[in-house]
Amino acid sequence: MHKAEMQAGHETLNGQSFYVRRWGDPDLQPMLLLHGFPEFGGAWVDFAPLLAQRYHVIAPDQRGYGQSYAPHDVAAYTAPQLVADMAPLLRAPAVVVGHDWGAAVAYGLAFAHPDLVSHLIIANGVHPAPFQREMARGGAQSEASQYINYLRQEGSEDRLAADDFAKLLTLFSAKMDMSWLSGATLKRYKHAWQDAGGLRGMVNWYRASPLKVAAPGVPLTDLRPMPADRLQVRCPHLLLWGQGDTALLPQSTEGLEDFAPNLTRLEIAEADHWLFHQRPEFIAGCVLGWLAAQRD
Repeated sequence: MHKAEMQAGHETLNGQSFYVRRWGDPDLQPMLLLHGFPEFGGAWVDFAPLLAQRYHVIAPDQRGYGQSYAPHDVAAYTAPQLVADMAPLLRAPAVVVGHDWGAAVAYGLAFAHPDLVSHLIIANGVHPAPFQREMARGGAQSEASQYINYLRQEGSEDRLAADDFAKLLTLFSAKMDMSWLSGATLKRYKHAWQDAGGLRGMVNWYRASPLKVAAPGVPLTDLRPMPADRLQVRCPHLLLWGQGDTALLPQSTEGLEDFAPNLTRLEIAEADHWLFHQRPEFIAGCVLGWLAAQRD
């Protein structure tokens, strides 16, 4: 596959400074890549160039991450603000790709700006309604999501950063294949966490989220209903799923068709939550093949 050179620098988005990486011809259709926790825009460096022959690929450090705007207050990390940060990058109908927390912003863009999102691709990320349902049940997803309650505690960012990010790296692995996070790649990640001025902005995404996590075996029954009509994906939607994920479980995607009628599911063997690092060329081929099929 063709590989393109990266161009990067600070850009003003939503009135603030964000660090943005770009690959490919700016005249091509945009493809926005949205990272999750605890990554940064540089997480896409092996994947993005594989798409750049056909798309203008854009990978920002989102709010609180890397070299981008990182306010201290939790209130600065609500979903509408995170979506408003990224919307200016969609200057034409774009392909939007979201992984982990990036999926939440990708879904938000599809909900709020359907005219700007031509295709939505989610990889090991979840729609808020099925995810909240499963986290509230007190079952397997509730148990897998207990780390969210830990992260929401005041001072968790300092505990994660202690001893050269030892606890963060333990949380990152969560019984999954982390062989890719070593050497120069690990050094880049640690630099990004330091660039962010500590981990507070990254952790604030969890604190600002209204989603609730039940204790294992203790279902929550006081949830506010979600307005299904406002949570619809009206464009073609691809869900990629690394089968070895231990943080996000497949039952948290059950019923997604109720919110995305034009949905394609594709399971990825020999991959887990970190599928873009583990099988970048294979997944790039899946993405390009699906997008080509949408045009036919």
